Amino acid sequence: MATILAVIEHRQGVIRDITFELLTLGRKLVEKNNAQLTGVLLGHDTQSLAESLRTHVHRLLVVDHEVFSDFNGETYQQALTAIIKKENPFLTLVGNTAFGIDFCPSLATQLGVPFTTDCIGVEMVDGRIRVTRQLYDGKMDAHVQLAESSSYVLTVRSGICPAEQGNLSAEIQKIESPVVSQPDYKKFIEYIEAVVGDVDITKADVVVGVGRGIKEQANLPLVEDFAKAIGGVVACSRPIVDANWLPKDRQVGSSGKTVKPKLYIAIGISGAFQHIAGMKNSDTIIAINKDSNAPIFNEADYGIVDDLFKVLPALKSKILEIKK
Repeated sequence: MATILAVIEHRQGVIRDITFELLTLGRKLVEKNNAQLTGVLLGHDTQSLAESLRTHVHRLLVVDHEVFSDFNGETYQQALTAIIKKENPFLTLVGNTAFGIDFCPSLATQLGVPFTTDCIGVEMVDGRIRVTRQLYDGKMDAHVQLAESSSYVLTVRSGICPAEQGNLSAEIQKIESPVVSQPDYKKFIEYIEAVVGDVDITKADVVVGVGRGIKEQANLPLVEDFAKAIGGVVACSRPIVDANWLPKDRQVGSSGKTVKPKLYIAIGISGAFQHIAGMKNSDTIIAINKDSNAPIFNEADYGIVDDLFKVLPALKSKILEIKK
């Protein structure tokens, strides 16, 4: 029976959301292909983490050693190389995050197996792996069939497979650590938590995202007044941060924060995949953009194709009228 291996990502004693998305994808793949899903957890004092993963995989390999107390791409690569050579999985899945991108390219090179990044779709077809990746800022999907091999390594984009609760009962197997020390040339020094600003966009039920369509900083109060009227907070896409119109902690996207509000309103945001990755799992998405071909409309539940400077005042007026 073929094995799909999923690498568990965790930080500061908490399993990252991308891991549960990855495991959901893994379960769907094994169900279709008569395979087994095996998780690999590298860490220290991992008992509680391991227990929380039991229902998500058929089998969980746990390497518990103090060398994995903090993340180091080199130690992960060395350990995973040894584990993959022993387990010989058909496919190894890793999140397309700073964590995964740190060690996956060199891991695949060391193993000598086909590798690709940032997959938004994964299929097993006739004994080979076929993936979907996006090109030109999400305007085109490319379906890529990887070279024939007995094993593959992929990184998968966050948000492409919403996490679902598993109903499995994993066999937890502890194995000896293939690595016992950090290499001299790359060591973990310290973990520095980013400072949270006056607004935490990740905890808001309503998020109003603003992009380049706002044209200039002087127009931001229009968005802020609208957000206040509907009880929301203002977030933004990367160009707004690059222009220093809003602080970095308001940025939504792959290089910013991931938000999952009940309502996300995208105002003047074209919808590049980097931004989509940070808000795709919102319960309801509304897009306002005068470009009817903007990629954001592919993700929106509702869309308004018009000038935001006409739409926002009208919406705000109607909302205030309803509130009376």
